[in-house]
Amino acid sequence: MPKIMRIRKKPVRAIWNLVILASVLISWPASAGPLVVTVSQARNDSGQVRCGLFNHVEGWRQEKRAMRAIDAAIKNGKALCDFGVVPQGNYAIAIFHAEDGESSVIYGFLGKPKQGVGFSNNPSITFGAPDFKTALVPVGTESLEIEITLRY
Repeated sequence: MPKIMRIRKKPVRAIWNLVILASVLISWPASAGPLVVTVSQARNDSGQVRCGLFNHVEGWRQEKRAMRAIDAAIKNGKALCDFGVVPQGNYAIAIFHAEDGESSVIYGFLGKPKQGVGFSNNPSITFGAPDFKTALVPVGTESLEIEITLRY
């Protein structure tokens, strides 16, 4: 009789171990490698580049509503915004050159930004900032490096 009990305990323990492992894997958040943005064409190395990562259309381009915000130093007209590991999904990125340490974009005549600005996918800004969908970038399980060009 003791031999039968031992035989039955091992499969039960193995099943419980599989159940625990499966529940951990299911609850493990799907994430990607680092999301890194190279910013180019800064007209000078003054101030910093402020980068915002947005995951919802609501609050798009509102600095305080960014999922993550990075301030990056500028060297030789370039900056690097490293958002680290982010969950899989669709994101849009908005950046601006805070030459004098501004905390948000300052707009001039007819709503034109006074600083350099840029967006993921480098859309035209001739008629204003792009909508969220235009700037969308899909992030999967691989590392992602993109380049955004500042426009003044």
